[in-house]
Amino acid sequence: MLFKTFLESVINIKHLELFGETSHAKMSPPYRLQLAERMRERAKKAKVAGVLALFYPNLNNETYLILILRKTYKGVHSAQVGFPGGKYEESDKDVMVTALRETEEEVGVPEKALNVIKALSPLYIPPSNFLVHPYFAVSETTPHFIKQDEEVEDIIEVPVLDFLDDTNIITTRVPTSFNVEVDVPAFKLNGHIVWGATAMMLGEIKDLLKQVL
Repeated sequence: MLFKTFLESVINIKHLELFGETSHAKMSPPYRLQLAERMRERAKKAKVAGVLALFYPNLNNETYLILILRKTYKGVHSAQVGFPGGKYEESDKDVMVTALRETEEEVGVPEKALNVIKALSPLYIPPSNFLVHPYFAVSETTPHFIKQDEEVEDIIEVPVLDFLDDTNIITTRVPTSFNVEVDVPAFKLNGHIVWGATAMMLGEIKDLLKQVL
């Protein structure tokens, strides 16, 4: 999809109501509701994070979405695919600033190059006790990505048409904190399996895009 066509249509997203849990549920692991209920009290004191769903033109002016593969580390999101973003800092004016700052730090796209179109539905992540605020943004120019080697293993550039293709929604088997493996819905994008919270947020983005494209 040519970026000019995408940009002309996607601006209408700002006028749409969010789908929230209706979209999230489509890509939710089966155990998530139970886990969230168990952690209801803990969730009231959740840490806050901001992430960015960034769409942009590649060198051929085709529309792409960027995701990142996180480094392997001792943590619940080790070696997983996600959005650029990170933890809210007290010096940040708000969580949108967090998302923009972290995006520049992790993939090298400066804030001045970005246009945030809409705040998306926040999502609570029980394993890490984070309340994540995603934002939908565009860059009208082709970014020069520079990955932060300390935190980012790889930058994943996904054609928007692949993201919107329903055949790229699959079921995959993942381990859980209950020491069992379960089947979960996931996106298969550029050979990577995207599941859990990132898939749930992508689910809402996909539902919004299908309203305007």
